[in-house]
Amino acid sequence: MNKYIAIMAGGIGSRFWPSSTNERPKQFLDILGVGKSLIRMTFERALRLVPADHVFIVTNKKYKVLVMEHLPELPQENILCEPSMNNTAPCIAYTALRINSVDPQAIFAVLPSDHVILKEDEYVRKLDQAFGFAAAHEAIVTLGIQPSRPDTGYGYINYQKDTEGNEQIHKVISFKEKPDLVTAETYLESGDYLWNAGMFVWSVPTILKSYQTHAPQILDVLMQRNALYGTSEEQAYIDAVYPDTQKISVDYAILERADNVYTIPADIGWSDLGTWNSLHAYLATDTDTVSIGKNIKLMDCQDTIVISNNDKTIVIKGLSDYIVVDEENALLIYPKSEEQEIKGVVQDLIK
Repeated sequence: MNKYIAIMAGGIGSRFWPSSTNERPKQFLDILGVGKSLIRMTFERALRLVPADHVFIVTNKKYKVLVMEHLPELPQENILCEPSMNNTAPCIAYTALRINSVDPQAIFAVLPSDHVILKEDEYVRKLDQAFGFAAAHEAIVTLGIQPSRPDTGYGYINYQKDTEGNEQIHKVISFKEKPDLVTAETYLESGDYLWNAGMFVWSVPTILKSYQTHAPQILDVLMQRNALYGTSEEQAYIDAVYPDTQKISVDYAILERADNVYTIPADIGWSDLGTWNSLHAYLATDTDTVSIGKNIKLMDCQDTIVISNNDKTIVIKGLSDYIVVDEENALLIYPKSEEQEIKGVVQDLIK
């Protein structure tokens, strides 16, 4: 079985406003200040497992040019363009049907475009293990992140420790929504839970069968003219039918309903970088104050992150527990402890 990787790159990342915008979302930003965008880093990790022509990028139509700009070696026909944002279940079904048109027995991984992996060798090893298991079994395999703290911002995977004598791949009991702190602490103490990082591996036949069983309405919409996948008429067809698919995540549509889900615990130095707080936690080392930018001077600041993407000189003294982001057209100054409000603020600004 041939291996493929599909990178999901259609989100807006509104919690990273004002750096992440509708025109240039988080995955296309050099959010870490290392000279590479998050999607570029994800793509380069994928190339350690498959050739460039076995990588698909699934994104919104309006980001196709950005994908081509950041990944010039990717074949243009491997950019799958959604005409509407209908969540992850429809876009993964679309990806499966596209890969099915060229390689019906393929195995493919679905990976987010905007996560950070520090331990890349271990990451490659774990994904290879997932590919092997998915090739040998009719199984949905997910990488579960070994939790390091009782985090309330992630979903959790409850798993069995003794799956068919295999110490490395475990049967999933259930998926849990983002818990409160007390519940998260019990999860951590039990040792039976992993963070759900949204990284999945399955064969084309397995995932299509799962959709037929658990989310047939999505396939009914997308398979009205199945022969058009992989042809020059595919985009026009997708533009016409895709907006009619159910807006639902793959977690709700498939994973929480299937009984053939397995997980591989993975300690890979993972961060989803979902919020300014998570970026602060990721970058903070010997200091609890983080700054990214050219001309930033901080004095007597605590538990604060300051980002500047221009040449302006910024001087801040005595600030504690704050996010400061200075962009060309917007300035954000917001308490870190209240950052969950930022997404709502952005929606109000759009209105």
